[in-house]
Amino acid sequence: MRALTWHGKHDVRMETVPDPQIVNPRDAIIKVTSTAICGSDLHLYDSYIPTLQRGDILGHEFMGEVVETGPGSTLEKGQRVVVPFVIACGQCFFCEHQQYSACDNSNPAEKADMSEVLYGYPMTGAFGYSHLTGGYAGGQAEFVRVPYSDVGPIVIPYGLEDDKVLFLSDILPTGWMAAENCEIEPGDTVAVWGCGPVGQFAIQSALIMGAHRVIAIDHHSHRLALAKSMGAEIINYHDVKVREALTEMTGGIGPDAVIDAVGMESHGFTIDNILDAVKTTVKLGTDRTHVLREVIMACRKGGRVSIPGVYGGMADKFPIGALMEKGLSVKTGQTHVQKYLPQLLEMIGEGKIDTTYIISHRLPLEDAPKGYKMFKEQQNEVTKVVLKPD
Repeated sequence: MRALTWHGKHDVRMETVPDPQIVNPRDAIIKVTSTAICGSDLHLYDSYIPTLQRGDILGHEFMGEVVETGPGSTLEKGQRVVVPFVIACGQCFFCEHQQYSACDNSNPAEKADMSEVLYGYPMTGAFGYSHLTGGYAGGQAEFVRVPYSDVGPIVIPYGLEDDKVLFLSDILPTGWMAAENCEIEPGDTVAVWGCGPVGQFAIQSALIMGAHRVIAIDHHSHRLALAKSMGAEIINYHDVKVREALTEMTGGIGPDAVIDAVGMESHGFTIDNILDAVKTTVKLGTDRTHVLREVIMACRKGGRVSIPGVYGGMADKFPIGALMEKGLSVKTGQTHVQKYLPQLLEMIGEGKIDTTYIISHRLPLEDAPKGYKMFKEQQNEVTKVVLKPD
């Protein structure tokens, strides 16, 4: 089969690789009909995430048709399914509490040891996202082996085209969980940093959940326009000082809840961000955490901080004093995708959530390297790239 493989920083290639096979009874093989490039994939493209190996197949946002099942799978050949990027067993302590992104069984022991050293406990498994998360082959390919296929994939009814449901695999539930973690109350103002795909869905979700105002922060004019079209007020951080603008817009109080939908590769020419960039370049640091600092400083006293943006290592210059003295609550983590799928699929079917407006480009799977380069270098014009095999 054909698949996109990683070979180093900014070096991804379409190659012919062996077809996946059933390994365990609960496996299924999916023929991919749509897959997408995620903002988190750019962290791999930029070599910010360790333990990638040459030839690893990338991609964690995908859907397709079931073509083969193991005896323990509950799927049937011919079904259309969306596959969560999180691989979860459904039976461990965490899965029983619907904390699927903390599954204890999906990351093989020899792989889990690496993440346990970094984070204290092993990470769950995930598709196409380094050997820290199990080294599973990803979905930017013609076929994918799906472990625990009786737990993860959700069957899509006929009549809902791929573009409407593809993002159930990651970014839609990620934006929804980001808004849910804000614990939105009537009258709340929610500020969202980053108007990429996750930020867009966080904005839409916060408004659905009853936020009185949502304020979106970015510098890409097209992305800000998309946020405005969804009902957000907008701030271009090139034009104003963000914290001062938010203070003025909220009558001196600050936003009730804030969302960092940017993560480890924040950009800009503030002093702290320049220092972060220097440190990551010379390997004295891992993450550029300017946005995380800014959301903590901007949030009102007693407010809530939600962090769906991906961070991978250590951060310095962290405003721990502001976090404590202001009495902020923080919620973060990889998304418990399986928890949200039935509800979000129903809302898509009822027309309550729009997912297609963020798609800017559709390319053949063979053009995936071009898609990565475009997404990296043209972030104002490129909001989401969907790849189609065949």
